Amino acid sequence: MSETSQPHRRAVIAGAASLAAVTAAGAQEFATANDKALGAKIAAREADWRAGAIVYQIIVDRFAPSANLVAKKKLYAAPRTLRAWDEPPTKGKPVPGEGVWTHELDFWGGDLESLSGKLDYLTDLGVDVVYLNPIQAARTNHKYDAQDYMKLSPEYGDRDDLKALAKAIHAKKMKLVLDGVFNHMGRTAPMFQEALANLKSTRRDWFYFGKEWPHGYRAWADVANLPDLNWENPEVREYIYGGKDSVVRSFLRDGADGWRLDVAYDLGFNHLRALTRAAHEEKPGSLIVGEIWNYPAEWLNAIDGTLNTPVRQALLDLAAGALSGRAAGDFFERLASDANYERLLTSWLMLDNHDTARLVDSLPDARARKMAQVLQFTLPASVNLYYGSEVGLAGADDPMNRAPMRWDLANPATETFAWTQKLLAMRRASRALRVGEFRRLDSDALFAFARYTERAADFTMVVANPTDREVTEMIATRDSKLMNWDKLKDHLSGSEHTMLSGFARVTVPARTALVLQLPSQAGRPYNPYKRVL
Repeated sequence: MSETSQPHRRAVIAGAASLAAVTAAGAQEFATANDKALGAKIAAREADWRAGAIVYQIIVDRFAPSANLVAKKKLYAAPRTLRAWDEPPTKGKPVPGEGVWTHELDFWGGDLESLSGKLDYLTDLGVDVVYLNPIQAARTNHKYDAQDYMKLSPEYGDRDDLKALAKAIHAKKMKLVLDGVFNHMGRTAPMFQEALANLKSTRRDWFYFGKEWPHGYRAWADVANLPDLNWENPEVREYIYGGKDSVVRSFLRDGADGWRLDVAYDLGFNHLRALTRAAHEEKPGSLIVGEIWNYPAEWLNAIDGTLNTPVRQALLDLAAGALSGRAAGDFFERLASDANYERLLTSWLMLDNHDTARLVDSLPDARARKMAQVLQFTLPASVNLYYGSEVGLAGADDPMNRAPMRWDLANPATETFAWTQKLLAMRRASRALRVGEFRRLDSDALFAFARYTERAADFTMVVANPTDREVTEMIATRDSKLMNWDKLKDHLSGSEHTMLSGFARVTVPARTALVLQLPSQAGRPYNPYKRVL
């Protein structure tokens, strides 16, 4: 370069540095109509606590040791058993004539007060929603056999304790979701016992009685301890959600922000739609999410969200090598097209919970497990973490998958905890991962997709390799704002991958997922994104 060209070069660099200071907000004058429309949609999602949230699931009895065990000891009288916190749960045996197993009557003593003492832990993790397994009065430890929906199980506390917990959760900028077990009650429920004993009882038509059922009454999955409620009886619907002082409405007024509905598929589309409407009337913006193991598309027209178990199954199969990258791409592309996308974002994506094996048991290979977790945190959904998953709790079956929380492992020295913290931080930092759009990217052996907003800087490309070999592919980014010769950097490993004419050349190790994002443009002398950010 000649000496006479140096001043010109310095002027160009100075001008580029000045342009590099243009921020995403300042670039709005360059936004297209499509960008502005998408930006408004993304902003609405960001304002909705239900969309793209981090949900933390808790079994109150197993989460935090109570300081009041001596005062509560009478609540665990035989046939119940109070276990030591460090005692692992084990499979029991049927209790003759009772319709339950002995391990359903084992307790560890946690309560709402002890849970309240761990709220700082949840906020430090970055939790948005605290979801409690059933807390209503019930005989068993799991409490899916309610005796009285209007009361709390006394070993947990009472409704004033719940109001205090809700207030404390809200003070920490989190929301509270309760578990509604409304398809059936427990056999020991007074109203069922009255109906069973008295043919003329006004409660008789609240249940189904007849010789056509094995126990003389209809029960969920033919489990004697779980008699079905008759939802075709308008009095039942009024009691559950319709009336001003119904179960659903009154607990929302107590401070709950939503309900997770147990076996929601048993309630059907119409009842779910009516219950959801009632909840929204009582508390606008509340959440009704259902345990629905089916393909979610049609259900999302009746309810705010589902536990997206088909996605869980796809991720476990992909991570185990039973589903190809291309087949996974086909599935997710069709799901995003078939379903209400806004309600995919408010649906909960879990990899384990109280009804499944713990993740370390489902996917013993650590690489496969991490790949599944990366996808859990990057696909369009709310992330549902089961307590203890962040520290690597194990348990292949009930009750082993419901062991007490290991607080000694909840620190960065525990590899699983440190890894989960990294995923949580990544999710919090990325607007695209929380509430962005989804686009499937064409690939062969890999599963690839993009999450994006109206801003180029938010673009995130996720690439997962379910094979046992390293794979390199050229993948079209399908994003017009990404600049040639720029690089995408993996948030997790730091590896860089070059973009060439709309393609990204990516090399992905076996059983690994990459989360590729644009590096910060701050400090770049020349910023090619100056008018497209």
